[in-house]
Amino acid sequence: MQKRKLGKSNLEVSALGLGCMGMSFSYKPFPSREESIALLRAAVERGVTFFDTAEVYGPFTNEELLGEGLAPFRGQVAIATKFGFDINPDGSRGPRPVNSRPEQIRQAVEGSLKRLKTNVIDLLYQHRVDPDVPIEDVAGTVKELIAEGKVKYFGLSEAGANTIRRAHAVQPVAALQSEYSLWFRRHEEDIVPVLEELGIGFVAYSPLGKGFLTGKIDESKIFDQSDIRSSIPRFTSEARKANQALVDLLGEIGKRKNASPGQIALAWLLAQKPWIVPIPGTTKLHRLEENIGAVAVELSPADLREIETAASAIPIEGARYPEHIEKMTGR
Repeated sequence: MQKRKLGKSNLEVSALGLGCMGMSFSYKPFPSREESIALLRAAVERGVTFFDTAEVYGPFTNEELLGEGLAPFRGQVAIATKFGFDINPDGSRGPRPVNSRPEQIRQAVEGSLKRLKTNVIDLLYQHRVDPDVPIEDVAGTVKELIAEGKVKYFGLSEAGANTIRRAHAVQPVAALQSEYSLWFRRHEEDIVPVLEELGIGFVAYSPLGKGFLTGKIDESKIFDQSDIRSSIPRFTSEARKANQALVDLLGEIGKRKNASPGQIALAWLLAQKPWIVPIPGTTKLHRLEENIGAVAVELSPADLREIETAASAIPIEGARYPEHIEKMTGR
């Protein structure tokens, strides 16, 4: 597995990470604990060194899963987790949608350290920007936690360009984690240039468009109400039918490269910048191996131009989130 550095930080991780949310959050039915632990360890054996979780995934159960599953390899892997939603110690939701008050951050970190069975968090993200707490206070609190040895690197998730600059001025931001794929490219306009200027890495979640870019989800697929995609406008039957043209494009390129549509989507993302690290999520070993295979897929400049030209002519239908969730991004 190739390695990449997240921006100018010294955080070096596998070129492809593993998003672990789906093991216990948003994508029912979940695999058993034993199956998830086996997948985590299989990922390590195949060279993956970067694992993504959050306290809100469960809440708490996803961190516990990683704590147990990755314990034998703790010195070999980097674990990223997140704070920022209003969660009580018993797992119930607090009265606010988000909460990044300094005392809440500290409470979240202590809980995460215990659940992850570790004495330091490799990369700590603010999960969503809290409009009621100045980002300088957030960055300052994480700076203190880094000085105390409880956190190594600071990250933001779905933050806007101005917020990134303000946070970075207080405590260097190692990475921004936001959605990025051929299916969602808005960040290329204002975020990617800021990250390049400041030397911040980009951790791309949903690099396969929540599964759509794999070519395994057509307009006839019916999602269970417990599946987050059942509430996403981009996953209505009509939107999927309209957006199929993008999957068809990936399939055409893939045939020439002896690769799957998903592998082409990941290879395209890896080719954009050397400091971009996609973190596709999966609960299945064969999908994990397919995703890892994308690292070996080489797209030539001509291939990339072809994809760019064809993709730019395909209008994507449907919002990526319901409105109440979308409001929490880009702040």
